[in-house]
Amino acid sequence: MLMVSQTNKSDQLISLQGVSKRYGKLQALQSLDLSVQEGECLALIGHNGAGKTTLLKLILGLTRPSTGRISLWGEAPDTQAVRAQHTLGFLPEAVAFKGNMSGWEVLHFYAQLKNVAAGECRQLLQQVELDEAAGHKVSTYSKGMRQRLGLAQALLGNPRLLVLDEPTSGLDPLFRRSFYRIIRERQANGSTVLLSSHSLTEIEAQTDRIVIMKEGALVCQGSMDELRRQAQLSVNIRITLKQGGAQAIVSLLEDRFEYRRVNEHVYDVKCRNGDKMVLLGQLTGQHSEHVQDLDISPPGLDELFIHFAGREDRV
Repeated sequence: MLMVSQTNKSDQLISLQGVSKRYGKLQALQSLDLSVQEGECLALIGHNGAGKTTLLKLILGLTRPSTGRISLWGEAPDTQAVRAQHTLGFLPEAVAFKGNMSGWEVLHFYAQLKNVAAGECRQLLQQVELDEAAGHKVSTYSKGMRQRLGLAQALLGNPRLLVLDEPTSGLDPLFRRSFYRIIRERQANGSTVLLSSHSLTEIEAQTDRIVIMKEGALVCQGSMDELRRQAQLSVNIRITLKQGGAQAIVSLLEDRFEYRRVNEHVYDVKCRNGDKMVLLGQLTGQHSEHVQDLDISPPGLDELFIHFAGREDRV
């Protein structure tokens, strides 16, 4: 995964300073400060209504902030300077194309708007695995096929900034892999990627930095390692025991660690980072005769999200 330094302001592509957005009485965003570097892949996560889509629309220049300043390459997003000099790609959450047009016709239409050669359409349709269905009407496409066509549309013109709102919605597991491979390739070639997603497990290993939002505010941001350090959550240690080792290990864990018996040979232990090495030393030292295997799992993005943003049925 491409790692990006956050200190070089000359590489800054997006800058938000004190950005707020109101829709009547609704405060959609409040006093947001955020920067995104050239070549970075950044993910926005949050409950429904956290402000993720509003933020993406502001960055694209589809709406303006109520207060504060937002810039792309040093210019307001809706200025002619940005639109004339820089290619942007956008995949909205709800992909809607005319059903009576073929996949080829849809993509060629957008290619003409972006002044992109027809040859690139053919390459993109092949890349998103729609080359065989390119001549079929969009009305016959499944949700996943429409999503792939939307991705091809967003990739037209090799955009320097790629904005993706719930991009893997409707995609099957195999193409989700292909999707992230395509995104990594674009990033390696210099594109900056900004995506919003509810698929927490799949994005934790795919992005350079994660921004967690709640009720229009930025709660925290960082890489997975940085978020784990901020949260200070317990790691999970799964202990697989040899025959007859349970009594000794339970005696070790009792009154010191939170643990759960999975079956007679397997125990899950919640362990604070400060106690982790001590416990591992005991399990691999004086109690090694009872231990068959150890598996250590740091907190995942779903656990970090609940820690920072709280539970919400609508996620």
